[in-house]
Amino acid sequence: MTELHRLQGRILTPEGWRRGRISFDHKIRAIEEAGVEAGAIDGIGGDEAIVLPGFIDLHVHGAAGVDLMQGGDAARTIARTHVRHGTTALLGTTMTAAEADIVHALRGLATAIAEPDPDAAQILGVHLEGPFISPQRLGAQPPLTVEATFESVQRLHALAPIRVLTLAPEIGRHTELIPLLNTLGIRVQIGHSAGTYEEGLAALRAGAAGFTHLFNGMTGVDHYKPGIAAAALAHAEYAELIPDLQHVHPGAIRLAVRAIPRLYAVTDATAATGMPDGEYALGSQRVHKCLGCVRLASGSLAGSALTMDQALRNLVEVGLDLADAAHRVSTFPADYLGLNDRGRLEPGACADMVVLDSQLRVVGVRVAGRAIALG
Repeated sequence: MTELHRLQGRILTPEGWRRGRISFDHKIRAIEEAGVEAGAIDGIGGDEAIVLPGFIDLHVHGAAGVDLMQGGDAARTIARTHVRHGTTALLGTTMTAAEADIVHALRGLATAIAEPDPDAAQILGVHLEGPFISPQRLGAQPPLTVEATFESVQRLHALAPIRVLTLAPEIGRHTELIPLLNTLGIRVQIGHSAGTYEEGLAALRAGAAGFTHLFNGMTGVDHYKPGIAAAALAHAEYAELIPDLQHVHPGAIRLAVRAIPRLYAVTDATAATGMPDGEYALGSQRVHKCLGCVRLASGSLAGSALTMDQALRNLVEVGLDLADAAHRVSTFPADYLGLNDRGRLEPGACADMVVLDSQLRVVGVRVAGRAIALG
């Protein structure tokens, strides 16, 4: 018989906060509402503990000095770093690059997906952020964009499962391609786009599901000539946003929260995450981390050094209540990928959990019930 473990504290369930105990092996078996003891169970927990669903990050390029495009064991190193900040599942995210370089990265990811690391966040698949983007809205991507074809996406998808794909809908026949990509189980996101409001709306009607790092790398919200960001605010159910308080002003975060029901947080984390100030790789380019900010030599923002626990704290800082913020780092990204057994604490769900103290600092992480060493 599988051994059951328990945590106790203030537990966020789909029905709201419950004070009590949660029992689990690799799945959650029961949540009992009861008085909470002052001491800990299984080494963590107690009357001040906050138990949340594990964080799910759908946009991760790197961490610990390692960039996903390096291939090999890079994905494992990245997943081991992010799990210590509460991320229990993630998508490895590629950069715009020559196809051979993308293939190299996907082969490394495929190995990490097929052979899960028990001490790491689970890698759920790939977010293919490039190369199907606009040369006018590269952001920190190199100028190696190409137009997507169904055949080119199929080739890459055969190497490692693409769960999310970013494209600029105004390029070539991209909008016509969206329904075909949906048949592969790929969620198409609009991003790195110089498109108009009308082109964004047409992409949504064709089956696009979300937006890549809302406000960044896209046309904006001019009231005479609304762009892609305006299409998101007017029509989107889902969009990702980087809440590092550098990519998006707190006021714009609050605007997006009011407009987009299931806005969710991503880190867009780079190799600089978890590292001191200095120079790091971002695909084929070099980026500089200084005072927590990651930029190209030109000064342009180039991904982030954000972790999901800090994203949660930042959302609370800009005015969201803790339950709402928690949904935006766990439940909504799970729902976006169609994962009914993650991003929620209820019997039958995967035992992916984060335990926080009263200052919202991570003091415990479980991935499929396994305790993760945080030191």
